[in-house]
Amino acid sequence: MSDMRFSVFTKPWKMPLPELGAYIHQLGFDGIELPVRPGYQVDPEHVGELAHAARVLADYGVSIASIAAPTDEPTLAACAEAGVKIIRICEGLGPDGYMATEAQRQREYDALVPLLDKYGVTLGIQNHCGNFCTGAMNLLHLIERFDPRHIGAVLDAGHIGLQGEEPEAAIDIVWSHLCMVNLKSAYWRLTTGPEATEARWEHYWTTGRHGLATWSRYAAELKRRGYQGWICLTAEYSDHEAVDRLIAEDITFARGLFA
Repeated sequence: MSDMRFSVFTKPWKMPLPELGAYIHQLGFDGIELPVRPGYQVDPEHVGELAHAARVLADYGVSIASIAAPTDEPTLAACAEAGVKIIRICEGLGPDGYMATEAQRQREYDALVPLLDKYGVTLGIQNHCGNFCTGAMNLLHLIERFDPRHIGAVLDAGHIGLQGEEPEAAIDIVWSHLCMVNLKSAYWRLTTGPEATEARWEHYWTTGRHGLATWSRYAAELKRRGYQGWICLTAEYSDHEAVDRLIAEDITFARGLFA
């Protein structure tokens, strides 16, 4: 068995907390990333309930490894009370362009650092495709001047794969700040026929065995480096009706790779 800890992003499941805890435990996960969003088990207006949620889930052997949530002080205080160490966010680009957005985000992090330090929480910034902070080097450039205890990197294998980056290089680039790894996978699918004046592509989210993110390479490199953080499977699949079957297959596959 692997000593690695696996969590799952519970965005697909809105059932009550006891049912969620039992289900996630049955799937074989150690923890979850909880979306603190309207309609979920803890919403932003009642973020103080996070500690209660953590206690309920703990009865089923499930931890809250991270949350996807706002970064205001009430949320940070709730994380401290609940023992949640990571808030994960993605950074979209503003209208003034990439570098201006980066500078603005760094000013925001400067203001947030005292609160992150006070409550013992790490803000984990995730790379993304499209109109976001993309790629491992861009992610490092955004956060490298900050203490990794305060601002960390959440390396998303799925988006790294879509951009054609090598897993080993991506891990190496953000290693100094790496606080969590997202395992998911996708591939580019052509949506136009040969008669189109210009080809168009879309990404299709699939299982760990079938996309551009080669999970075996992530597992090998992370094991080689002695990685000790959480591995989060994001349960993101284009076939929404098959989520429960596919996530069960993927956690078995992932645990085998890290064994």
